[in-house]
Amino acid sequence: MKKLLLIIIFLFASTFNSFADTPHFIDYKKILNTSKVGATAQKTLQNKVSAELTKFKKLEENIRKEEAEIISQKKVLSKEEYTKKVEALRKKVTDLQKDKQKSSQNISKTRNKARQDLLKAVNPIIKKYMEDNKIRIIINKQSVVMGDTTLEITDKIITILNKELQ
Repeated sequence: MKKLLLIIIFLFASTFNSFADTPHFIDYKKILNTSKVGATAQKTLQNKVSAELTKFKKLEENIRKEEAEIISQKKVLSKEEYTKKVEALRKKVTDLQKDKQKSSQNISKTRNKARQDLLKAVNPIIKKYMEDNKIRIIINKQSVVMGDTTLEITDKIITILNKELQ
């Protein structure tokens, strides 16, 4: 009976040890934000957003000035001219809102495409790292409730990524 118990414990221990170091985790968000390629993409997107915001602020300011001008001319203009100018101003406001929405969608598409391209570049690096280190599974850090920090390989992947992707 003791021999059977020892054999079961030995088998369980050897099985447990072979799987103990296999589940590692990675923080994709950190890779996207802190790797050289990811940081460059983030900076490019931020510059694009800033440029768009500046452009739209200027356009909004021009519309406000035009609105103030139309209001000041209300008593001088005929009712028809005033109505035409108000309608033209409304059209400008509507067009500006559409342009803002288009710009936001384009930036969002660009951000998603950059993210997908980076993930496509990272996945082969992760796969090679898994093969080299005999890792069976890597889990996204967001899905991990609690884990040993020694099982996180994010920084190692970022280092490899920075070397391989310029």
